[in-house]
Amino acid sequence: MYVPKQFESPDRKYSIEIMRTHAFATLITTTSDCEPLASHIPMVVADDGAKTTLHFHLARANPHVNALRETQSQSTIVFLGPHAYMSPSVYPDKKRVPTWNYIAVHAYGKPVELSGEENKDALLKSLIQLHEAPYAEQWRGLDRDFQSSLLNAIIAYDMPVTRLESKFKLNQHRKEAHVTMKNAYSIGSANERALAEWMQRLGM
Repeated sequence: MYVPKQFESPDRKYSIEIMRTHAFATLITTTSDCEPLASHIPMVVADDGAKTTLHFHLARANPHVNALRETQSQSTIVFLGPHAYMSPSVYPDKKRVPTWNYIAVHAYGKPVELSGEENKDALLKSLIQLHEAPYAEQWRGLDRDFQSSLLNAIIAYDMPVTRLESKFKLNQHRKEAHVTMKNAYSIGSANERALAEWMQRLGM
């Protein structure tokens, strides 16, 4: 990802926050035929302050499974945070053009396939805990054979992150537009309001 110096994440914890808040991510892998393959999947982001591991699963029938088995290559997982159009009207002069502000994080690593129902069950329970904790009781109460059939239909993965790239593109280098831009975003769409909050947090 192209990240000019002024758009770098000011703190690693902000990148992790974006990954957790916008955890429906895109897994990108190159096939053995050098074709890009993308899958859109929910992630569990585990981080201890020094090491980040992503946990996810794919449908067994997804061609992405074979691509990961065949290539054993590095994958990219893209997390897209809030994003919005920016009008040139935020500037005090007219010789300006529109742009798009956004926050994105790219995580790189090699997905590791996990074997055994226990690992798959643990992954599903971690997703349930994140998104609908009360459902855990219903899942535990399902017929064991039915559970096994569902677990057999998925492939679970861990991906230790070897590199993180983060881009917080909020027009940091155009200070003359910050006040007007933040005011406009603060009364706009959900994405725009989220960007205004990030501007505030970053001291813009």
